[in-house]
Amino acid sequence: MKIAIVGSGYVGLVTGVCLSDFGHEVVCVDTDQSKIEALERGEIPIYEPGLAELVKTNVASGRLSFTTDLAQAVPVADVVFIAVGTPSRRGDGHADLRYVYAVARELADAVSGFTVVVTKSTVPVGTGDEVAHIIATANPDADVTVVSNPEFLREGAAIEDFKRPDRIVVGIEDERARAVMSEVYRPLYLNKSPLMFTTRRTAELIKYAANAFLAMKITFINEIADLCEAAGGDVQEVARGIGLDNRIGSKFLHAGPGYGGSCFPKDTVALVKIAQDFGSPMRLVETTVSINEQRKRAMSRKVIAACGGDVRGKTIGVLGLTFKPNTDDMREAPSIDIIQGLLDKGARVVAYDPQGMVGAREIIENIEFASNSYAVADKADALVLVTEWDEFRSLDLGRVAAAMKSPVLVDLRNVYSAQEATKHGFEYVSIGRPVGVDGKPRPGEAAV
Repeated sequence: MKIAIVGSGYVGLVTGVCLSDFGHEVVCVDTDQSKIEALERGEIPIYEPGLAELVKTNVASGRLSFTTDLAQAVPVADVVFIAVGTPSRRGDGHADLRYVYAVARELADAVSGFTVVVTKSTVPVGTGDEVAHIIATANPDADVTVVSNPEFLREGAAIEDFKRPDRIVVGIEDERARAVMSEVYRPLYLNKSPLMFTTRRTAELIKYAANAFLAMKITFINEIADLCEAAGGDVQEVARGIGLDNRIGSKFLHAGPGYGGSCFPKDTVALVKIAQDFGSPMRLVETTVSINEQRKRAMSRKVIAACGGDVRGKTIGVLGLTFKPNTDDMREAPSIDIIQGLLDKGARVVAYDPQGMVGAREIIENIEFASNSYAVADKADALVLVTEWDEFRSLDLGRVAAAMKSPVLVDLRNVYSAQEATKHGFEYVSIGRPVGVDGKPRPGEAAV
């Protein structure tokens, strides 16, 4: 099939590359000339494991190409995916749909013959109706049907998620779209990936409902972690104990500094606004948003407490800046609020991240960057592990402790155990586990 992807950001690029790898002829369209030129040179604007190799392979095969000319790419396409950004609208938190609607207006003049237009962007319920209306108004003769096909890609594992999905949700209002979308995803039938057809509005809601539920799950285990610290429990054992229940499941039950990234923060806020507009408020999601925002800042207070209540003039090393490992995405990363909280209290912050330092320089002021994991620890008064990159999981703790001015380790991802850390002389603090600031078990409790 001939497919055009409008928008060559994270979702658009991954979608286009994977569909071309399925054997379709794909053209990725973007208004950013420099981005398109870079992609044509084989330079990838985002960090996603395995993506560069797939781009190279499929460009070489002739199945994948890049252009800024929508009017050239769309008329020959059987399917056109809209994959532009839908950021939170400044001031009110609603999803900003200006880019989606602008593409719809441009598509209206470019389509030729029967065309399936697919909203891949995360959009509020009813957006597909408006896209259809825009196209029909601008070009009454256009033979177009609009489909909702939300993405469920995890940054850092997007290619695997696209090629081996839990489900493929397709919202249609025209039965002609069923055959077309079935053909788009036909290569996945060998993996028995469930192709779920539903109405367009239902598909739009599925995306928001999924992200909100996962965000609530993260927030729930974070609150349980706080209770564990107060009551002397172990959040990792609690998470395992409830996660073994098939009704609950073990995923997204890892206590930490709060969720971040490009999806959960904006999508939970957008769902709250959508629900309010329909007069059906979602109190659980509202509370989730509030708790998560407060938690990020609370993590800086946790670090300050581990340093004796005062970090003025002290050097704090930070391991990890991106909101999760295996990405360069700094959007809504917990590290931003944690570092700002430390800076506000007079600390000197030195940070290192395998992929996030370029982006962090544009967001966080007055911090220094180290060249590697061990350089962060040099003469530091405390070390804070914020993002659980693999290289941070196997540090030589003896070497780290020897380099520090005072060996305090605040492990916000529970990567290490108290026994391992204290064996190397650390005062150890973790999340939701029964260990005091001195790294020793509280009376009557066993070390983790």
